Formats: sequence, C-alpha cells, structure tokens
Amino acid sequence: MKEQRTVIRGELGHDAKVTSLDAVAKLPTATIEDCVDLSKWQTIDTRTNKVLPLPTNQPRRRAAASRRRRRRSGRTAGW
Repeated sequence: MKEQRTVIRGELGHDAKVTSLDAVAKLPTATIEDCVDLSKWQTIDTRTNKVLPLPTNQPRRRAAASRRRRRRSGRTAGW
C-alpha cells in the first residue's frame, strides 16, 4: 500500500460466534465462526485524498473460521 500511495480508513465489521466448545477436554478447544464485513472500509489515495473504488468483483463480506485450543501454559493456539 505504501508503494501504491494508498491507505485504508474505516471500520472493519465482525460478527463472531462460538459454534462449538469442548471445555472439559484435556486441552479445551473452541471453534469460532465470523463474518468479516469490509463494506465500511475505504481505500484512499494519499496524493489526492480521494476515495478509490473497490474492485467490483471483490466480496465485501467473508466467512472466516478459527479453531482455538488452550495450551498447558494457558495461552491459546489456532489451527
């Protein structure tokens, strides 16, 4: 983005939900699903300070999933 002289401004939307949880396992595990919403993001040309249109073929919302496991140290790890 620095080479293209652009910056991103706006708000990244999330709607995360825990879809499964195994809290009694030796290493507790959770699956989290999220809808990442880019519709309030804007790409701005730093030379002109004008908003650049996003590509029409780029989705504004995406589904994302993450599985997290608590390690023995108490930290979490994803895969």
